[in-house]
Amino acid sequence: MAPRSEHAGGSASGAAAAAAAAAQSHGSGFDSMDPFFHALRVVPFAFLQPPRTRLKLPSNLALPSPMVVFSLILLTYFSVVSGLVYDVIVEPPGIGSSQDPATGAVRPVVFLPGRVNGQYIIEGLSSGFMFLLGGVGVILLDLAVDRTRPRSLRVSFGGAGVAAIVIAYAMAMLFLRIKIPGYLW
Repeated sequence: MAPRSEHAGGSASGAAAAAAAAAQSHGSGFDSMDPFFHALRVVPFAFLQPPRTRLKLPSNLALPSPMVVFSLILLTYFSVVSGLVYDVIVEPPGIGSSQDPATGAVRPVVFLPGRVNGQYIIEGLSSGFMFLLGGVGVILLDLAVDRTRPRSLRVSFGGAGVAAIVIAYAMAMLFLRIKIPGYLW
């Protein structure tokens, strides 16, 4: 890329023409025939220049450890798949209840049956935990294929990973069948 001159000489139209010529010669990613788009892209930079900032990070600021970053990502994943945003916006009840028609007794209901786009708070948290358990199972399987670990540890990681994935899948399918009766039969 050609160096830019630092002097303020020349007119605004000359600077715009120079910027347009530089954009044409360097093959910018915006090869549009629209003159309005071209003017919108070139004209503001004829008289505006971005400030030259030199930001420095504080010297006592250190990067977090990989385990802290992993924990934050895992917590964020759990929050998203649990429907935490839905719970905050809609404010559903924590758990539901239904009355038994034969005895008249009220029993707790964890899953909101028949409504795919609604959930109780406990339903979202338990489903999110099952998805998280499946993800941890995949991570354990990844650790099980590392040849630098002892064989007994690899077998333990592999067994725990397979068990976690099987349990998570079975429970997620059970939750889905409770949520939508007759689905996948």
